[in-house]
Amino acid sequence: MDSILELLPYFMLTLIRLLSFFLIAPLFSMKGIPNQFKIGFAVFTALIVVTNAPGEQPILLDGTYMLLILKEIAVGLALGFTAALMLYTVQVAGAFIDFQMGFAIANVIDPQTGAQVPIIGQFKYMLALLFLLVVDGHHLLLDGVMQSFRTFPVELLSLSVESEDIAHFITLLFLEMFMIALQMALPIVGALFLIDVALGILAKTVPQLNIFVIGFPLKIFAGFILLLVSMPIFFYLLQLLFEKIIISMSQLIRLLGGT
Repeated sequence: MDSILELLPYFMLTLIRLLSFFLIAPLFSMKGIPNQFKIGFAVFTALIVVTNAPGEQPILLDGTYMLLILKEIAVGLALGFTAALMLYTVQVAGAFIDFQMGFAIANVIDPQTGAQVPIIGQFKYMLALLFLLVVDGHHLLLDGVMQSFRTFPVELLSLSVESEDIAHFITLLFLEMFMIALQMALPIVGALFLIDVALGILAKTVPQLNIFVIGFPLKIFAGFILLLVSMPIFFYLLQLLFEKIIISMSQLIRLLGGT
């Protein structure tokens, strides 16, 4: 009984990190998943962590325990934000495509966040989530957060990293997100831009032709055809994106743990 009570503070800190991660991480943060399931799954995972990798020193319920709780919330949110940010690349790429196709004014409600998102962006994001489940990406996300308990233990209070290093890491993450989004959207956006150029030349050569009546349906039709043709490239880029998510989480963990 005494050993169980000694592990209770460690278990609570582990549970807080996992709940913070599930609060914002892809798939786990979806509103369609009941909160009871999220809490139960976090408790079950925390039990696995505590029984396999308990802390080297017992954690006391003293004045520093509240600081440890705040630290665990920050670490869990940081890991979940890193994974979610890279996956939102798909929505950014879809926003580029929507703007070029003429769908920028039409938005749909994202069931995960409740915010308005572009149509093509949400379509690609749903495909990315399904593909993430197919390739067991949710297992990789769990493995990433489990690795954090070994690299950055819950009993460690002080961060061995400067705020400038974290800001530099987040800045590079944003840059990589937009670069990957541009790579995903560039084939379709480039092709639609060439259609715009062709329509502009046609408007100059045949002034009697109403380009606005012809241009919008033509660009929408061509956009859907290009989406269908570029699906293999999209899923190939998704594989690279998932690898980048795991690498980014590992880099953040090593950065916080000072290794």
